[in-house]
Amino acid sequence: MSFNIGLSGLYAANKQLDVTGNNIANVATAGFKSSRAEFADVYSSTRLGSGSKVIGNGVRLANVSQQFTQGDISNTGNVLDMGINGSGFFTLSNNGSITYTRAGTFKVDKDGFITNTDYTSRLQGYGVDANGKIINGVLTDLKIDTSNLAPKSTSLVTSTINLNSTAPVIDDTATTGVPFDPTNTASYTKSFSTPVYDSQGNSHVMDQYMVKTGANTWKVYTLVDGRNPDATGSDPKTTPPVASTMSFDTAGKLTQVSTPNPSGGAPIISSDLKLTGWVPGTVTNGVWKANGAAANPAGITISMAKTTQFNADTARSIPTQDGYATGQITNLTIDGTGTLFANFSNNQSKAIGQVALASFTNEQGLQPVGGTAWRETYASGIPGYDAPKTGTLGEVASNSLEESNVNLTNELVDLIKGQSNYQANAKTISTQSTIMQTIIQMT
Repeated sequence: MSFNIGLSGLYAANKQLDVTGNNIANVATAGFKSSRAEFADVYSSTRLGSGSKVIGNGVRLANVSQQFTQGDISNTGNVLDMGINGSGFFTLSNNGSITYTRAGTFKVDKDGFITNTDYTSRLQGYGVDANGKIINGVLTDLKIDTSNLAPKSTSLVTSTINLNSTAPVIDDTATTGVPFDPTNTASYTKSFSTPVYDSQGNSHVMDQYMVKTGANTWKVYTLVDGRNPDATGSDPKTTPPVASTMSFDTAGKLTQVSTPNPSGGAPIISSDLKLTGWVPGTVTNGVWKANGAAANPAGITISMAKTTQFNADTARSIPTQDGYATGQITNLTIDGTGTLFANFSNNQSKAIGQVALASFTNEQGLQPVGGTAWRETYASGIPGYDAPKTGTLGEVASNSLEESNVNLTNELVDLIKGQSNYQANAKTISTQSTIMQTIIQMT
């Protein structure tokens, strides 16, 4: 019996050395999770149970469990390197064969799909619709779309403007004063220019001319490419610009903007200006030439709600407008939620997908399959998928990798302990052999 006990101890010590050696060998493997050998003692028993003086039959390997503790996140500078800071697994699909990994060393194949290092399995995530909105719930192969971003015609212009309350009043009537003329600086107080875009991504200049016409009253003349946006003739001078009137209270706050109705009737009262009829083109020698593009069919809304009249210089903050020209992709960024953004040469960005993370009720029930990957088993339970930073799922760190969670110092100590265990069990067999020789010599 002692020989069997010693042999079981040798086997167990050998397995402990194997596990420790495997941990040490993978100390530099990204996403690797260390393992621990777990042992259980062995006893003989009958249907009525074991006696009170039963001696054990040795030891057996009960389990090799992986420790899914967090590894350090190290910077790599490669945008497609992704580490998970927290719980969860990347999901990979090889023609429908699903594996899970913590190693975020991803590449792009010849078709633009994000794959593992061997280009055999594609990273799974959520796609986007035509407007760049993430389509949650349906996993798909993540792909980097390198096509150009289509232009967008301007529909909204916003800015913060202050008009100097002490500016001199300008009489813009044709009979008694100086009629508005964009070429005559004496006919307006201040002008502001804003780029706007048509449906083909062509840039046009929208000029706004501010004219103080009375106490707490200002007029705004709006031109696009030097032309009245509502003009119908080929010569912009035949249709002079129409002004909107801004009214302020005694505290300098905007009360309303009154714009003549292009179709007749009562003026349009709002805090916005609206350009509805402008046709893109250029003015050459005073003659308007359309360029074949189209303006936003809904017109351009110019928000004046943040306009004030205080005793300070007439000035405007940097305006914002939602139109842009066509753009070519310049780089890719990935945020903490795993959303992939394509950045374009026209300073726009667009979501092109989102990494999905998988979670399991029992991570230690996963089956290691090599390549720093695991498969689902009955013991692990079925996976749950969601976006990073949702619930208990961790965040994705781009330009980084999760290092192995192997503690090299502990492993070296375990190596010494395993060697001592092996030697001690070998000594048990050697001692039993000596006893057997003594008994033989007595007979």
